[in-house]
Amino acid sequence: MFSIDKRILNFLVIIFLTIFTYFWTSFIFKVPFDWAILTFIIAVRIVSSVVIFRDYSLSWSKSTQKTFLIKSFVYIVAFLVYVPFLYGDLRFAFLASELFFYLFSINFAMYLYYFLINRSSIVKTKSLVVFGAGKAGIKLEEEFKDSEYKIKYFVDDNKVLQKRTIDSIPILSLKKLKRTLKKDEKYDLLVIAMPSANKDRIKEIYDRLSSCFKEVRILPSLDEILKDEDFKKQLKDITVEDLLARHPKDLDKSKIENFIKEKTVLITGAGGSIGSEISRQCAKFGAKRLILLDHSEFNLYSITEELSSYKINSVMKSVSSKDSLKEIFENHKIDIVIHAAAYKHVPLVEENIEDAIKNNIIGTKNCIDLAVEYNVKKFVLISTDKAVRPTNVMGTTKRICELYAQNKNTIDNTEIVAVRFGNVLGSSGSVIPKFKKQLEKGGPITVTHPDITRYFMLIPEACELVLQAASIGKGGEIFILDMGEPIKIVDLAKKMIDLSGKENIDIEFTGLRPGEKLYEELLINDSDKKTEYESITVASPTYFDINELNEKIDKLFVKKDKIKALKEIVPEFDHKLN
Repeated sequence: MFSIDKRILNFLVIIFLTIFTYFWTSFIFKVPFDWAILTFIIAVRIVSSVVIFRDYSLSWSKSTQKTFLIKSFVYIVAFLVYVPFLYGDLRFAFLASELFFYLFSINFAMYLYYFLINRSSIVKTKSLVVFGAGKAGIKLEEEFKDSEYKIKYFVDDNKVLQKRTIDSIPILSLKKLKRTLKKDEKYDLLVIAMPSANKDRIKEIYDRLSSCFKEVRILPSLDEILKDEDFKKQLKDITVEDLLARHPKDLDKSKIENFIKEKTVLITGAGGSIGSEISRQCAKFGAKRLILLDHSEFNLYSITEELSSYKINSVMKSVSSKDSLKEIFENHKIDIVIHAAAYKHVPLVEENIEDAIKNNIIGTKNCIDLAVEYNVKKFVLISTDKAVRPTNVMGTTKRICELYAQNKNTIDNTEIVAVRFGNVLGSSGSVIPKFKKQLEKGGPITVTHPDITRYFMLIPEACELVLQAASIGKGGEIFILDMGEPIKIVDLAKKMIDLSGKENIDIEFTGLRPGEKLYEELLINDSDKKTEYESITVASPTYFDINELNEKIDKLFVKKDKIKALKEIVPEFDHKLN
């Protein structure tokens, strides 16, 4: 089939439109039609189209706002070239009028061609509402044109935008959107296109609008969104993590970068939920070398593969073996140790008390002692809210680790700090993965007690705050992260059932497990101190003679009654067998 090069067509368009606009302007101004002048204008416009930005080769079917600006610029330059030659033969008003009519004609022709070529042939069978009339919302509107979804409305909080339209699509307030629905009517899809919105706003939108839609999807946050990919492809189902996530306003990434950049960092428990995210953050913030330590082959392999483009050393060892650990400190000049290795699952620790003491307490003691011996600049202990007035062995072992870290620091140069926080969303062993599996099987969801509450935070946010707290530590502090308000686990279960869209899922109460509290605390007492960051406070120090503490730790392996021996170190330990 015969086809003409589109670039040749561009020249033909210039010739045709110039003849048309020149003829029309001559008619309006009652000026005799002059072929010589017309030919000169056409020649200058063709030369300008070839020379300036290769305008003649621009694809009309892929045109953008920039394309229209280029077109206008090219022909305005051409105008400035031919006006000095023609002024006198023709009035300036005539030449300017012809130019503006030409610019209107060629841009209109280009837009019409773009519209006809790109209009979707797909029948619109589903309704879509986009919450957010900003850049993300407008980009999604463009991407959804070639889909089965018809955008009915934009919704935005900005009152200036309300009552206006985008491509004839009305922008409404949230209240007005709800009024557009008839009783028992639902739109097909709500897209929340607000990457910078905090979780409270996302939760409010979901709570108020989810009943009006068959499906709700959301764009990732600003930190997660891939700007070079279609936003439509990045839309995800709204999850409980999206509703519970906290985005600390005082996160100081420059402080974290100064702390980590060009440092050699040893991360113990590097394959776990917290350790792996700490490893990612350290890589992101420019660590010179990462030494990833874990005794789980699979976990260590997973994080090693993920961070294979960075300078890393993967070490499969247990923190409970001091001689084995010593090789690492001898072979590397370590600047920072972040100690995340620990047994954390409360019921399992209750059944394996001696192993937990060895891994959690001795493992921490080994790492601290070696960090001090080899002049590591900073040691960071990852602690837990379960260390506060503990009712289980796991929390008690972590409290002993805190005591050792706080009091060992007083006699050595290494800055040793601990960071205490609550549950992180989606970590291994937490309730959210457990509830997801139970939902996949059709229920029931099991909750230990109707009144049980927990603090929650997203893993990346918690880890960034850990690094931020560590960066301001001078040694001896126990930093406490602001976890927000505690959440009832039964409410979390109900929300996850609601998000799943499944019906007839029961919630069963199984009773508190050994060592489990109804609620967790973050402070031993109220004498905490503020830091320069609202999200981070410092717990009041607890003095414990380090020599006495060492003796009592040694006795933990001698005494048969481990619970009694633990209570001698942590008198507030109130063991709950439930």
